[in-house]
Amino acid sequence: MIASADLLEILREVKDPELPALDIVELGIVRGVETINDRVVVEITPTYSGCPALKMIEDEIVIALNGRGYPNVTVTTSYSPAWSTDWLSEAAKEKLREAGIAPPHAVGIEPLVSLSRAKHTVECPYCGSANTEEKSEFGSTACKAIFFCNGCHQPFDWFKPL
Repeated sequence: MIASADLLEILREVKDPELPALDIVELGIVRGVETINDRVVVEITPTYSGCPALKMIEDEIVIALNGRGYPNVTVTTSYSPAWSTDWLSEAAKEKLREAGIAPPHAVGIEPLVSLSRAKHTVECPYCGSANTEEKSEFGSTACKAIFFCNGCHQPFDWFKPL
């Protein structure tokens, strides 16, 4: 029997294609990994159901495990419960900051129905200023928005909370 911790270490080599500062384990999309007979089964939850990087992530999981001597790999996808940015650790959020991406704020419990998106203060990942403004609700990927810092005059992505 292969220890799940050993398999998780291999999966930490797989980076998210849209957020290469984070691996898929610390991003929280790996929900579980186990061995069943001679097969490694990895369960993942995408950051959102229409994630265009999902197939690439699945392929990279198989390649990483195959390359480390595990030829029989199955990747399953679970959509419930839905992935949340609340699953990001503080260490993962710090890595986003270091990569120039403002991390999401905690979502916690919010109303099921909202007529508008709540506006939160987004701090600049470069200088820490809260004097920032949203320039576009959509950034380089659907999960990010584009902001501008009036303190250091740097544009940056904000990882939207989900």
